[in-house]
Amino acid sequence: MNKVFLIGNLTRDPESRVTTSDIPVCNFSIAVNRRRRSQDGAQETDFFNIVTWRQLAENCGKYLAKGRKVAVSGTIQTRTYEAQDGTKRNAFDIVADEVEFLSSQNSTASSGDYHPAPAPQQAAPVVNSAYSPAESGFTPVENMDDDELPF
Repeated sequence: MNKVFLIGNLTRDPESRVTTSDIPVCNFSIAVNRRRRSQDGAQETDFFNIVTWRQLAENCGKYLAKGRKVAVSGTIQTRTYEAQDGTKRNAFDIVADEVEFLSSQNSTASSGDYHPAPAPQQAAPVVNSAYSPAESGFTPVENMDDDELPF
């Protein structure tokens, strides 16, 4: 099975183009922090080239920018190319099936920034005079002693 899931930040603005067959393609790279740090305490980071096609490519080119956090799922693809010095090299690209935009469009957070969402406010209890717990067959737990609980 060839499947990869990554969460990281764009290292540069996406590059959009259209093939000779008029198929949109968008390339960008993301930085993904490793869970562990090196022995000297430095954050270890891996960089991945991402390729998107068709409608997904159009959306990525339109809405993504350097620093944005994304989740990418797709497959790993290997390609071979000739370097300027004449040697053959291998490169690995992630061909994305899905890209989820995790940071807001105005956000340009650096790869290490994390801003948790604010805690949801406690909703007021809904009171419905037509509803009675006894009629539904449920007994409110707050009115029971610990010895009466069924678990």
